[in-house]
Amino acid sequence: MKFNKDAIQLRLVSEDDAAFILKLRLDSRYSQFLSKVNGDIQSQIEWIKSYKKEENAGVQYYFIIVRNDQTPCGTVRLYDFQIDSFCWGSWILNEEKTRRAALESAFKVYDYGFNKLGFKKSHFDVMKNNEKVVKFHLRMGAVVTHEDEDNFYFTISRESVMQAWLDLRSVIG
Repeated sequence: MKFNKDAIQLRLVSEDDAAFILKLRLDSRYSQFLSKVNGDIQSQIEWIKSYKKEENAGVQYYFIIVRNDQTPCGTVRLYDFQIDSFCWGSWILNEEKTRRAALESAFKVYDYGFNKLGFKKSHFDVMKNNEKVVKFHLRMGAVVTHEDEDNFYFTISRESVMQAWLDLRSVIG
């Protein structure tokens, strides 16, 4: 899935990103639907060091979303790899994001999971009160497989993402 003019890129996280990640995760505008983190930079650096071992083993991938001028504007993570499915989350976009960063970053995640890693589908969960993100995923073609008191659990196939790509590529550019 290539865009005529990519407005954002995904790059693997490094220890140098600890302050940026911590700032995002502690900001109440972005963190209300995420798991809580320890509020100190050294803990974040240690988490990244531990994560990098899992990245090297192909267990998970954590990306910084950057604009073309290399300004960081978000994060996203691929993990919980199963036989034919990957999970993604830790998706945060801040005020530095581009206008179409949500769509573009979602398609880049799916491109990575389907085309680089070879999965056929994706699974993920979204808190029920995160209504904008729930609607986003439903519009992309995701299907709710089950729910609990707090979350909807989704799956989306490669074919559904490709159809969304065909339907939305003129919007993205």
